[in-house]
Formats: sequence, structure tokens, C-alpha cells
Amino acid sequence: MAQDSPVWFITGCSTGFGKELARAVMRRGWRAVLTARRPETLAEFTGGDHCLIAPLDVTSNDQIAAAVQAADARFGRIDVLVNNAGYGYLSAVEEGEDAEVRTMFETNLFGLAALTKAVLPGMRARRHGHIINFSSIGGLVGFPGIGYYNATKFAVEGLSEALAKETAPLGIKVTIVEPGPFRTDWAGRSLKMPRVAIDDYAETAGKRRQMIHDYSGSQPGDPVRAAEAVIRATQSPNPPLHLVLGRAALDMLRTKLDALQAELAAWEKISLGADFPDAG
Repeated sequence: MAQDSPVWFITGCSTGFGKELARAVMRRGWRAVLTARRPETLAEFTGGDHCLIAPLDVTSNDQIAAAVQAADARFGRIDVLVNNAGYGYLSAVEEGEDAEVRTMFETNLFGLAALTKAVLPGMRARRHGHIINFSSIGGLVGFPGIGYYNATKFAVEGLSEALAKETAPLGIKVTIVEPGPFRTDWAGRSLKMPRVAIDDYAETAGKRRQMIHDYSGSQPGDPVRAAEAVIRATQSPNPPLHLVLGRAALDMLRTKLDALQAELAAWEKISLGADFPDAG
């Protein structure tokens, strides 16, 4: 084990992006703390002194503290934090069940924030580190049927953009990963849906639910290539704040940006007219 190799801390390693990123890091012989709510799902990574397996439910402050302390005890530092743990919930806004929505926010947003806060003191002390926050193209573009998931990821975007500006002078970089449709468990067993569907939303939220269900397993995005893209970003001297992954995500974002520019132009006079006349 190279003592100067980077130390990664990755959440949600049991499936999808987390598992492929863990594999990519391990192939390079780097040191890593690999976490999952059920650590027995990480059996392929056991063995060797360069890999630490830790149980972690990101909604548990006690487990967050224990995992970060274990990382420091084994490796002395964390260089790259990957906040990957999260899941989706498909419902029209009116169909949303309060308890389900709040639970998703606890994982997708508050858990991410709590783990970031636990790792930041060490990164600040060393004036070095890179935080990778997994968002989604759904953190940049809203879609019918996933409004609450959109809300969690839009929140991750805002939190991450602010964090990047706060930590840049401290030598800590932030990258937000925004995948489109990829062949992960997001649209499979990890996905949650409301118990009651409202017929009036069948052509909007309902149709999108069905589309997501139907393309599960045949999405164009490759999680292996996504993992390599994330690693490339961490090795760049000027990593992106936004790392959009996949052609579908790029196309959706460009469509939104074009529509936003057109709307800004159409309403520019009204927008400017809201200032005091002498405001400059």
C-alpha cells in the first residue's frame, strides 16, 4: 500500500455508482473507506490493509461519527469524500406522502450535509480535500412525477455551490455530479412510489413513472464509465463544479438553458422595471 496514495471515503457502495467507484479506486491500489447500510453487501472488497469497510446509514449521526473516526484511525485523513448514498421517490406533488418525502430528504440532503460537516474539519486543517456530491440531472431540470426527488437534488446543488465558494480559499474543492439515466438500481429496487395514484396526473406524473419503470435496465449510461469520469475530475488541477454525465443529461440541460435564455429575454423589461428608477 502506497502511504501517499489518496484516501477516499465513499457512501452507498452496495450498488450502482458507489460500487463501481469503489471498484475503480481499488483497482488503482488507493486507500478507501467503503460504506453501506449493510456492510455484508461489500464482501468483494474485504481483505488488504488499504480498504476499510464501515457500516453507515447517513441518517445516523452516531454512525457518521464512528465511520469518520475509523477512517482517521486507519488512514490518518480523508482526501476525497464521495456523497453518493441516495434514492428516488416517484409521485406527483399532490400524491406525495409526507413521511416518505421527509425520509428521502433525510438521506439525500441532510445525511449528505451531516457527513460533509463531519469530514470538513480534517480537510480544513490540512488545507486539502475534494468533496464529490452526487446530484442528478434532476437537480437541474424538473420533471413531472419526481418533484420531491427534484427538490432534494436542487437542494444539493445549492448547498454544494455555496460550499464550493466557502471552501475554495481553504484548498478544498467541490464537484457536483449530475448523471442522466444510468443502469443503476435507482429505477429498480431502490425506487419508491406512492400508495395512491391520482387519475388526473396519469398523463404527466403517471406517464413518467411508467417510462422510468420500462427503461430500467436499458438506460444509455454506463456506471463504469461514470466512475472513471469522476476519478478524472478529482485528478484535474481545475476540476469542474458541475460534472454532467451522459448525452441525455447534456441534451436535457441544454434544452433548459435555451428555454431559460429565451424567457429571460422575453421578460427582461418587466424584470428590470421592478427596481427603483434611480437604482442604476
